[in-house]
Amino acid sequence: MSPSSSEPAAFVVDDLRVCWLGRRPYVETMAAQQAFTDDRDASTADEIWWLEHDPVFTQGQAGRAEHLLTPGSIAVVQSDRGGQVTYHGPGQLVGYLLIDVRRRQLGVRALVSAIENAIIATLAGWGIEAAARADAPGVYVGAAKIASLGLRVRRGCSYHGLALNVDMDLEPFARINPCGMAGLAVTQLADLGAETDMMVVREALTAALLRELGYGVPGRR
Repeated sequence: MSPSSSEPAAFVVDDLRVCWLGRRPYVETMAAQQAFTDDRDASTADEIWWLEHDPVFTQGQAGRAEHLLTPGSIAVVQSDRGGQVTYHGPGQLVGYLLIDVRRRQLGVRALVSAIENAIIATLAGWGIEAAARADAPGVYVGAAKIASLGLRVRRGCSYHGLALNVDMDLEPFARINPCGMAGLAVTQLADLGAETDMMVVREALTAALLRELGYGVPGRR
């Protein structure tokens, strides 16, 4: 996929290409991830795609209809990621990790933990104490969820990834049980007095992900 703005599109670290795609429809981007995963081979470099989505509710493979309360005019899309229902919209930073997990010798749990740890470390840089939960993937500030995770692994390769609430309209989360959890509070960087410049946030989170996943580390592949 090509970027939707004149902003620099990508940079490369080791066998990883990091791309900024701008604002994209969800269905188009999911199809692009599936195609990338189907077409890649053992020599294909891994990629991270950063973007924002048009407003959409997405149902994971385990999604149950009762967790969609009042979606209204916002489209509901069936996704092939894991998990339950969530919301994506402008002002939320979405990162898709297209990684050959067999090549990097990463299990799914290790990949989830690396993503969570990268988000926690990024938030700590702005003085926000966050944590993961063993019973519900994602990152939480107190009882409120600030980032969600959902992955799919096919042919030994991951896609889908994370969504970090930066500075967005949180109202649509009230129309669902976020991640299948009734009454779950949701928060964002803007409400915590933290950094909200999307470029700054994604650069900080990219650096944390590279550290957690070992890109740029001599001898690590």
